[in-house]
Amino acid sequence: MLKKLSSIQLYPIAKRVFDIFFSVLFLFLFSWLLVLAWIIAIVDTKTNGIFIQYRVGQYGKLFRIYKLRAIQVASKSKRIQISSLGRLLRKYKLDELPQLINILKGEMSFVGPRPDLEGYYDLLEGENRKVLQLKPGLTSIASLKYYNEESLLALQSNPLQYNDEVLFPDKVRLNLDYYYNKSFWRDLKIIFYTCWFFLGKKKEL
Repeated sequence: MLKKLSSIQLYPIAKRVFDIFFSVLFLFLFSWLLVLAWIIAIVDTKTNGIFIQYRVGQYGKLFRIYKLRAIQVASKSKRIQISSLGRLLRKYKLDELPQLINILKGEMSFVGPRPDLEGYYDLLEGENRKVLQLKPGLTSIASLKYYNEESLLALQSNPLQYNDEVLFPDKVRLNLDYYYNKSFWRDLKIIFYTCWFFLGKKKEL
């Protein structure tokens, strides 16, 4: 019992140390890639290339998430569209690289529920609100399961309703399961499967 309690107590410490070490390491190793992707975003969107938006974080607190812009806005029609370069950034998740800064700041973790806009996680009730005790993450079982979320929503006659009634409740279920069964080794497993997944080796967890 003491050993189990000790592992539970050590988990958040080990998780934070891992987050700090690897966010610093990746920012150092892939700074060139981040700058290159940033330049692509600047040229492609004709903006400063950085997208900042408030998302719901741990304990329901709002934080500013950093991403690279992948969306163009036509000046005349004001129509929003994802360019071919934007799709490239999003396909390989290069637009998410600035979130290493969010991880370093302690607002996010490598593993945890993907941060959402207000009106979803912050409105959870009862047992489901335990998901808010988790830090948002770059990857999770839910994000791996719904890696093709945009394509899936595009197939629906009412994407918003499908998200609210099907996708989001299932994400909450998966994230609640993670809450009850979280461990450092499970985090490493999710990270491994994420890397494996983006190498084209799609496999069920």
